Amino acid sequence: MPGFDTIVVATDGSESVSRAVTVALDVAERFDAAVHALYVVDSGEVDSSPEAVRDQMRNALQERGGAAIVEVQKRAGRDVTAVVREGRPANEIADYAREIDADLVATGTRGRHGENRFLIGSVAERVVRTCPVPVLTVRQLEGDAEADVSV
Repeated sequence: MPGFDTIVVATDGSESVSRAVTVALDVAERFDAAVHALYVVDSGEVDSSPEAVRDQMRNALQERGGAAIVEVQKRAGRDVTAVVREGRPANEIADYAREIDADLVATGTRGRHGENRFLIGSVAERVVRTCPVPVLTVRQLEGDAEADVSV
């Protein structure tokens, strides 16, 4: 029976990604798949900050990434491979999925900077367009009552 052996959960620690983490962990549980929690320090965000505070910005984003990954690990209740990378988020997500031969990438549709985006955030949109494996996108709805899920 076809299924998923390796799932990448792309997280930025935002509230809007929380539902995507829940859905991805449910899929992983159903298929007994390995889970990789991936946080990408956005090099564009670091590079666009004033030079005097770039190292502080990078460190703050790395700490945020660590916390986001720890949250995925706690919620999983199982072994989760933790990965923090730096670069362009969509590129790093697609590259990582390719490197580990992932079967699925799960992500929210809006992250920290896209709360005002109407349908899908720019990072999620680029991941869907460029990722070499299926991408599960989960939209956080008003009130967190339900989510739209698409693969």
